[in-house]
Amino acid sequence: MSAEDVRREQLATRETMAAEGNALVDGARARGLKLRLVGGLAVRDHCEALEFCTRDYSDLDMVSLRSSLRRLIAFFADQGYVEDRHAGLATGGGQARFRRRCVHGDGAPFHEDDHVDVFLDAFVMDHRIDLRQRLEVEPYTLPLADLLLTKLQIYEIDARDLRDAATILKDRALGEEDAPGVINAGYIAGLCGADWGMYHDVVANLTSLADLIPGLGLTPGEAARVEAARTRLRAAIEAAPKTRRWRWRAKVGTRLAWHNDVDERNGLAV
Repeated sequence: MSAEDVRREQLATRETMAAEGNALVDGARARGLKLRLVGGLAVRDHCEALEFCTRDYSDLDMVSLRSSLRRLIAFFADQGYVEDRHAGLATGGGQARFRRRCVHGDGAPFHEDDHVDVFLDAFVMDHRIDLRQRLEVEPYTLPLADLLLTKLQIYEIDARDLRDAATILKDRALGEEDAPGVINAGYIAGLCGADWGMYHDVVANLTSLADLIPGLGLTPGEAARVEAARTRLRAAIEAAPKTRRWRWRAKVGTRLAWHNDVDERNGLAV
């Protein structure tokens, strides 16, 4: 297979996964279930230039409500998926995993990439983001503020996740309310003002993003847009009122762990 053939196959796979993710959201909505995309495919849904943000996706990552789990299991079963109960046990009921029968034709019952991971009620990785009231702002994904936070909350962030954050800041506007296509900066600042650990990692990653911008291959106008949004968001976080608990925790600082150990809780990467 030539390099061009590989590229075409990769592009076809990405398009198929994106279409499948949206189809699952639509199918769930038809049954009265709240299901939204998170992760790289959710970022892709808001990207203005696919050549900038498209990358390899290992699986589909989604969010739903724990109270709807029984109906969610039945829904995925009707779509050809089987629940992997081990994932629920490994995450204390915080996540569900649904595996699909092999579509590769090589005789294997399942493949590692043929599954959907669903966070229930909250996105819990390095930090916890409660999403129970956050699943109706965007039609297919988490609200942009939450989607951005899933990237900026990472303790040991990599270039891929920083690029996803840059994509959101480049292509969508900061605002002070929840609305389709708007990054609610006030919401992000409020969460950071109540949780020092979240604040610490979000601010650190906004600083790292500044260092990454020159190497992203952006036009001068795009780079300026990302930098302006990054600066404005940082200012909003610093200006937000801090709770008494935040101030106490800030005094302790990094002498005590301030984030979850993702490997220890067997978290699923997005």
